[in-house]
Amino acid sequence: MYNKGTIIPGLILFVLFVTFPIWFNGLTTAGDLPKPELPPGGEKQCVMPADYMRANHMQLLNEWRDNVLRDGDREILEINGKKYPKGLQMACMTCHSQKEKFCDSCHTYAAVDPYCWDCHLTPNEAGSKEAMH
Repeated sequence: MYNKGTIIPGLILFVLFVTFPIWFNGLTTAGDLPKPELPPGGEKQCVMPADYMRANHMQLLNEWRDNVLRDGDREILEINGKKYPKGLQMACMTCHSQKEKFCDSCHTYAAVDPYCWDCHLTPNEAGSKEAMH
């Protein structure tokens, strides 16, 4: 009546098929995380530790944006004796000036399209506009 010999193999195939994206993705991308490059002579010390910045840089940038644009708070932060103005161009891009190597490598990997560049000029565009003046 029932084909009992196909139930277990059928369940195994079903589980493999349903979980395929999870284990396939884990096997193929395990060691491929990009390592953003700092430009030669770039600071080794950031406003926060690297692990924190990898996970939370967008929240920090959003907080700075809200402080500066909405609250008018342009307080310069001093961390470990170094002063950092709040701002993408004034703080972050002074060290991380190679957007393609630093920002884009991780954002492309994570399939994230940040909206920073909707308002800010990329470092190359900023340099060319300053050269025109």
